[in-house]
Amino acid sequence: MAGKGRGKAAAGVRPAKAGKPPKAAAPAGKVKAAKDASGPALAEARQRIDHIDLTIQTLIAERARWAQHVGRAKGPLKPALDYYRPEREAQVLRRVVDRNDGPLADEVLVRLFREIMSACLAQQEPLKIGFLGPEGTFSQQAVFKHFGHSAHGLPLSSIEEVFQEVESRNADFGVVPVENSGQGTIQVTLDMFLTSSLKICGEVELRVHQYMLSRSGHLEDVERVYAHPQSLAQCKAWLRQHLPKAEKIPTSSNAEAARRARSADDAAAIAGQSAGHVYGLKAIAGPIEDRPDNTTRFLVLGRELFPPSGNDRTSVLVYVKDQPGALYNVLRPLAEHGLSMNRIESRPAHQGLWRYAFFIDFGGHVDDEPVRRALRDIGEWASEVKILGSYPCAVL
Repeated sequence: MAGKGRGKAAAGVRPAKAGKPPKAAAPAGKVKAAKDASGPALAEARQRIDHIDLTIQTLIAERARWAQHVGRAKGPLKPALDYYRPEREAQVLRRVVDRNDGPLADEVLVRLFREIMSACLAQQEPLKIGFLGPEGTFSQQAVFKHFGHSAHGLPLSSIEEVFQEVESRNADFGVVPVENSGQGTIQVTLDMFLTSSLKICGEVELRVHQYMLSRSGHLEDVERVYAHPQSLAQCKAWLRQHLPKAEKIPTSSNAEAARRARSADDAAAIAGQSAGHVYGLKAIAGPIEDRPDNTTRFLVLGRELFPPSGNDRTSVLVYVKDQPGALYNVLRPLAEHGLSMNRIESRPAHQGLWRYAFFIDFGGHVDDEPVRRALRDIGEWASEVKILGSYPCAVL
C-alpha cells in the first residue's frame, strides 16, 4: 500500500481532505480532448512565430539595401565614417521609444534597433572606435551601447591615447569616461580638452555594476584587490566590511585589474562581469558598488560638429576675465535666453598661475538661435569661448 501511495503522489494525485469525498475522475475521452486541444494551439503559435521571423528578416534585408542606396546616392562608396550621422540615429531611437507599447522594455528595443543600424552602416567598412582598454572595460561596454557590436573597437592604454588616435585619424571616433554619479569628474578627460581640437559628438550613460572577481572564487583567499581608483572609491564601504585587511592596488583599468588577478589565487579584481568572462574569473560577490544608481557618463569624440537632433546638449570651455562678477556675467546669458545649465566644472587653465577655465554643459544646439545669442553674450565677458561640441542627449 505504501508503494501505491508513493505512486499516486508521483503522478500528481492528492489525497482527499478529511470529511470530503474525492472528486470523480474525468472521463478518459475528455482528458484526451484537452490534451489534443493544446497541441494544435501550440503548433499554430509556433507557425505564426516562424512567419513573423521571416517577415522580420525580410524587412531587415530591405532596410540594409536601402542603406546601400543612401550611400550610392551620395556618390562613390566611402568609409562608414562618411555616412555616420549621430543626430539621425538619435531621432530613430527616440521614435522607437515613443512607439513602444510593450511588452518589451524601451531599453531592449533601443538595443535591437541600435544593432540593426550598426550592421547596416558596417556593410562597406565598420567604424573604428578607440576606447580605454584592454577588452572587458566599461568603456568597451559604452562603445557597444552607442555604436553596436558591428563597430570595430580599438583598445588603447590611456585616455590620452584615445584622444591622440582620433586626432591622427587612426580611429574614427573615441569613447572616454567623463564623470561618475557618485565619484564626480574624471579630470584627465577635461584636461585633454584644454589643448585638443576634437569635438564631442555624443554621450553615453552606462549603469555600472561592480563585481568582486577571482580565480578561485573564494573570498577567504583574497589578500590583495586590483581595481581602477574610481572603482575602489565606488566600492569602499563593501571593501571596508568584507576585506578590511586586503591590500588595495590601483590599476589603469578594471580589465587590467582582472588580467592581473587571474595569475594568483590570493588576488582579486573589481570589474564588470564582462571582464570576468574575458579573463576567466569567477564572481565572488556582486554587485558591490555602494550606490545602486551608480552610473558613468561617457563622451563620444570626433573631429567635427553634426546638425541638431531636436534634443541636444552643448558643451563649452570658457576662460573668464579676471574681474569682479566675471563668472556671474558668463552664466547670466544662459538664464536670460532660457537655457538650462546641466553642469559646470573648473580646471586650471594652463595659461598662467591661478587662472581657471570653466567647463559648462547646457541644453540646446549651437545652431539654435537662443544658443547663438547666449554664446554671443558670453563672449562679451569671457576672454575666450571654445565650443567643445553640440550633440544628441543620451537615449536611455
